[in-house]
Amino acid sequence: MKTDWKKVLEKESGNKYVIPRSFREDMRVPGIIFIGDGLIGTLYDDEAPAQVVNVATLPGIVSASIALPDIHYGYGFPIGGVAAMRLDDGVISPGGVGFDINCGVRLLRTSLKRDEVVPKAGSLCSNLFALIPCGVGSKGDIRITERETRQVLEEGAGWAVRNGNGWEEDTTFCEENGAMRGADAGAVSARAVERGRPQLGTLGSGNHFIEVQYVDEVYDAAAAGALGFEEDSVAVMIHSGSRGLGAQVCQDYIGAMKTAAKKYGIDLPDGQLACAPVESPEGRRYFGAMAAAANYAWANRQCLAHLARQAFVRTFKAESKKLGMTQVYDVAHNIAKIEEHEVGGRKMKLCVHRKGATRAFPPNHPDVPAGYAAVGQPALVPGDMGRASYVLRGTPAAMKETFGSICHGAGRLKSRSAAKRELSSQKIVRELEDRGIRIRAADMKVITEEAPEAYKDVSLVVESCTGAGIAAPVLRLRPMAVIKG
Repeated sequence: MKTDWKKVLEKESGNKYVIPRSFREDMRVPGIIFIGDGLIGTLYDDEAPAQVVNVATLPGIVSASIALPDIHYGYGFPIGGVAAMRLDDGVISPGGVGFDINCGVRLLRTSLKRDEVVPKAGSLCSNLFALIPCGVGSKGDIRITERETRQVLEEGAGWAVRNGNGWEEDTTFCEENGAMRGADAGAVSARAVERGRPQLGTLGSGNHFIEVQYVDEVYDAAAAGALGFEEDSVAVMIHSGSRGLGAQVCQDYIGAMKTAAKKYGIDLPDGQLACAPVESPEGRRYFGAMAAAANYAWANRQCLAHLARQAFVRTFKAESKKLGMTQVYDVAHNIAKIEEHEVGGRKMKLCVHRKGATRAFPPNHPDVPAGYAAVGQPALVPGDMGRASYVLRGTPAAMKETFGSICHGAGRLKSRSAAKRELSSQKIVRELEDRGIRIRAADMKVITEEAPEAYKDVSLVVESCTGAGIAAPVLRLRPMAVIKG
């Protein structure tokens, strides 16, 4: 029988709802969902809250099974889910990371203003589309051997920079400096490497995109200035991940984790939560493979940023450094990381799963780049291709409430099949162009799957986070040109 979540969810404060531990006897911690009044209704017909409950049963979970306002149904964990596990008795689960390991977002600033780009938006869109391979199974021009692919898995974005795809300072402004410690290329299967070899520097399909955007509203002038932005500044946002390599790593380890869960006597309410103890041989091997796939994703976004710079050079007939195309930041959305957090007044190392969630550390945190110490970590929150994206920053409250995590985007409202059934790609393109947004896609069906109507209103998602105090708004970006897979 379907649960009436309207009766179960208890409102603790403005944008914070609780599923009490007493809801189900196997819950080890409560479920907590951060969501505003404008979005709470989207939960009642979705079984994502049931996944919040299931995650709360996992061994070693601390504090709560957390979901953010872009929550929707996923594989095992809900998308928008956060769970932190103790290292000594907790588990690590591929379902808590997802198939697109380190799907994430990179943001570049430029010295251009909106009125300089508008007359050339069409040619810029065409140049981006010509230079950046996109679509299902797309292959790029970066040819690497199996040995080089395994180097990418170990070195991440640094490999791409060393091989001419970017600038040294890019890695400074990147989560983990673009290369996660603990990566083990030897734990990645030959099949995963084979899938990844031709895809470095490719966008992929689905919700992956490259957008040329402009700042249409600044909420915090000092923070925006520290990030290099003011009103009408032009930026480039890149959303992509580990492509077929990451998907294969996830697939490889789901089977291994199902076996491991039985071996270690872990009773699961859902087989999609297959897991192993963090410190077990199986857990360590998955972590090493996942970190390697995350490094591939950082290298991939590094190459995409290099190609985006080339498209600007081709369009504006000026070198990218003269166009001020420096990197603001790069964040991961799907990842598990070993981090130190305070729980119950005591600092401890935890394995923090973020699936469809963005790290958002506060000012002066040691993992925030020195240039942003007073601001806190930039948290990049893309919306849909017709509305807006946001730059937020981390707060001390997020460290206490969500292990330094906030929403990763708008979150789906309609399934891809429902969007294709109900919407017209030609109509969407016309509507976007009427609003001054140029769009190119490898497949027109992607335009319907990714239509603005298929997503929650990102402004309501952001307001849910800022209203709860787990993020602070910096600025809003509007799209001018969009490249989809």
